Amino acid sequence: MQNLWFDPTEMLIGGVWKAPAGTLPVIDPSTGAEVAQIAAGTAADIDAAVIAARAALDGDWGRMTALERGRILTRLGQMVLERIDDLAAIEAADVGKPLTQARNDAIALARYCEFYGGAADKVHGQTIPYLDGYTVYTLREPHGVTGHIVPWNYPMQIIGRSVGAALAMGNAAVLKPAEEACLTALAFARLAADAGLPPGALNVVPGLGAQAGAALTAHPGVQHVSFTGSVATGRLVQAAAAQNVVPVTLELGGKSPQVVFADADLDAALPFLVNAGIQNAGQTCSASSRILVERPLYDALVAGMSAAYGRLHVGPAVADLQVGPLISARQKEIVTGFIDAGRDLPVLATGTLADDLPTGGHYVAPHLLACDDPGHKLAQDEIFGPVQVIIPFDTEDQAVQIANGTAYGLVAAIWSRDGGRQARMAKRLHAGQVFINNYGAGGGVELPFGGTGLSGHGREKGFEALYGFSSLKTVAQYHG
Repeated sequence: MQNLWFDPTEMLIGGVWKAPAGTLPVIDPSTGAEVAQIAAGTAADIDAAVIAARAALDGDWGRMTALERGRILTRLGQMVLERIDDLAAIEAADVGKPLTQARNDAIALARYCEFYGGAADKVHGQTIPYLDGYTVYTLREPHGVTGHIVPWNYPMQIIGRSVGAALAMGNAAVLKPAEEACLTALAFARLAADAGLPPGALNVVPGLGAQAGAALTAHPGVQHVSFTGSVATGRLVQAAAAQNVVPVTLELGGKSPQVVFADADLDAALPFLVNAGIQNAGQTCSASSRILVERPLYDALVAGMSAAYGRLHVGPAVADLQVGPLISARQKEIVTGFIDAGRDLPVLATGTLADDLPTGGHYVAPHLLACDDPGHKLAQDEIFGPVQVIIPFDTEDQAVQIANGTAYGLVAAIWSRDGGRQARMAKRLHAGQVFINNYGAGGGVELPFGGTGLSGHGREKGFEALYGFSSLKTVAQYHG
């Protein structure tokens, strides 16, 4: 595979790149062909990584000032930018996303490093007025060893928001990337070492979730676990961490609505309505797979979105079209299963598969469907593919009921020119992020991100992530 400046079969433990006992294939979603091998880490490898992380905390990394940590992260961000084309090419081949989207992910990774580099020495405690003769203050301290399991859909971005925040607070991290997408995690680790990160501060152990991932979440030497992925696996992660009574940040699925009222600026809304459903082939936790539209605007919105779908083309990552392949044959099977389950729904529009697609690629044409039943499977379950349903409503109360009528609560959007309605809806919608007349899909490294219900708990991004990757200590000094 081109663009690699590291051996993808090695794993990083305690500053040393080690060969594994076994390997796993790397499959290009665009072609279905094997393009590399990665390490198949074991429970023993995870144990060694946790021990190395603890040694780093007891050594140079633990003694480093916040200012010095910040400088390393800032330097790392610059190094990511210098390698942006290589990182984009690696991500495109590994994950299947179009090159432009992969490049944007690399830019986001650099921005996370810059943000957390600048924030590292700006997390402060407080003084608390108390009884006469006392001085009371609080300190924010790192948890210690943090475990990070990141998914395959946005490896670079989620490494940045998770590992970046943990390192900024002075934790030592053990990263287990998804077995479907490890390459940019390994590239990031190489750059981090070159940026001056001490040995053991960041350890990367690829491998299967049932082996390396399970060992990491259950390890008694891990003081905090950060997981992004499916609800089913999130439950297992939380249960494993509970045995050691350590905090867990879970960012899980979503069924995010965009609520479009009749007074909305439809021309401004249309690009957001479509892109939020098909970006990364819909494989996004914050994807907007439900479009709720007030009935007087229904026909115009359907016409606009249908026209936009007619301009969508699906092809290999290197073709840099609007939509790339799904990550795997298994994911294609899941998404086509949802499309089959929606055969009772009118198909309003579909995207177009490019000519001469590689026969082994995992391609699905985007589907736009009408749905009058908010309880339908396609309106309730996370699809994780380029499928959107349009649901009409008649009143504001009905819109709230439909929007909040799933088990998820990650992101929502409101499209209206009525300021009072904007404020009311923002308060009433069950979501960790609410966008008004835009849809950021969780974008913006400064913006706290996380969900309610089956979308998980805890917050990533912004300063909230730094608070989450630290524990609060209260010091009460009596001096008479």
